Amino acid sequence: MKIKLLSIGKTDDKNLQLLIENYQKRLKHYIKFELEIIPDIKNVKNLSESQQKEKEGELILKKISSTDVLILLDEKGKEFRSIAFSKFLQQKMNSGIKQLVFVIGGPYGFSETIYKKAQGKIALSKMTFSHQMIRLFIVEQIYRAFTILKNEPYHHE
Repeated sequence: MKIKLLSIGKTDDKNLQLLIENYQKRLKHYIKFELEIIPDIKNVKNLSESQQKEKEGELILKKISSTDVLILLDEKGKEFRSIAFSKFLQQKMNSGIKQLVFVIGGPYGFSETIYKKAQGKIALSKMTFSHQMIRLFIVEQIYRAFTILKNEPYHHE
């Protein structure tokens, strides 16, 4: 299985980018992982919230295939403890899927089209974080999940 993380908009903070890259390198020891950035939509000031979500949704759909399992990072999604998240990933790997795609949407979330296409939603917290921080958090949690599955001494509970 391969894991892909799709995200709208680039990470401006160089420190955050370095941390994300650090976890991406660590993940290579466990699984094929790709972070793909979808550029911000131009002229968003001229678009309504729903128009912006629709345009972002179209860009997301271009980046996924019909066989991908799509999981949205969404504030209304299911919350996991780290060990349960590692079991979630193990179950996905055992199911024989080729690619698991996590998606971080734009500032207003996702279009209805994307919600209908998704096979699940995950919330990383009840708190609100910047989209740039969420990238770091999900990459770290994916890494943590694999260290748990391999019984490595990264996670303590």
